[in-house]
Amino acid sequence: MKFAAALTVVLCLFAVGCSSSSAPEASKNAAASMPAGPPETMPDTYRVRFETTKGNFTVEVTKEWAPLGAERFYRLCREGYYNEAVFFRVVRKFVAQFGINKDPDVNSLWNMKAPLQDDKRVLENKRGTLSFAKLGPNTRRTQVFINLSDNKALDREEFVPFGKIVDGLPVVDELYAKYGETANRGGGGPDPRLAEQQGNAYFTRLFGSLDSIKKAVIE
Repeated sequence: MKFAAALTVVLCLFAVGCSSSSAPEASKNAAASMPAGPPETMPDTYRVRFETTKGNFTVEVTKEWAPLGAERFYRLCREGYYNEAVFFRVVRKFVAQFGINKDPDVNSLWNMKAPLQDDKRVLENKRGTLSFAKLGPNTRRTQVFINLSDNKALDREEFVPFGKIVDGLPVVDELYAKYGETANRGGGGPDPRLAEQQGNAYFTRLFGSLDSIKKAVIE
């Protein structure tokens, strides 16, 4: 249980969208990227092709695995939220995490939005599955991690997979992982809070070697 609790803290710390600090004024362009209503009818199963600086991989999402998570991910991909997003935390044989938008105004808008309610877990956090990061119950927003190994401890903590990589998993294994843990875990990597506030300018200025998503396309 101590190991499970430790892993929970590790993942929760990077779902930083619940900050109580005041958000900066968002631009009209950022606001336009967040439609008020739900997306068009989402298919029960869909695939997203991720084109990255390391190569391509494809994620398959099935609604019955996690209906709310599947819809949120569909919306984010449809609106191009993950385009140019950085893999800001890669820990070998554990997780690869992304989900901070390149534009700080967009991050601000999502931080002001009510977080996503939890889904009941159907899949296990096995190698190649994707789950939303969170701070605790009902706090999912935009940050996602890819399991790089079978993380059974995360099942006990109710991290809910909504999709899995069906092609290109070796690409994810090769993502840049020099920094390992982020700054607020005592490591030398990025600080997710500063990244949310400054967008990709922060990553470019201080962590230019990190891999990123060129674009995520729903197929």
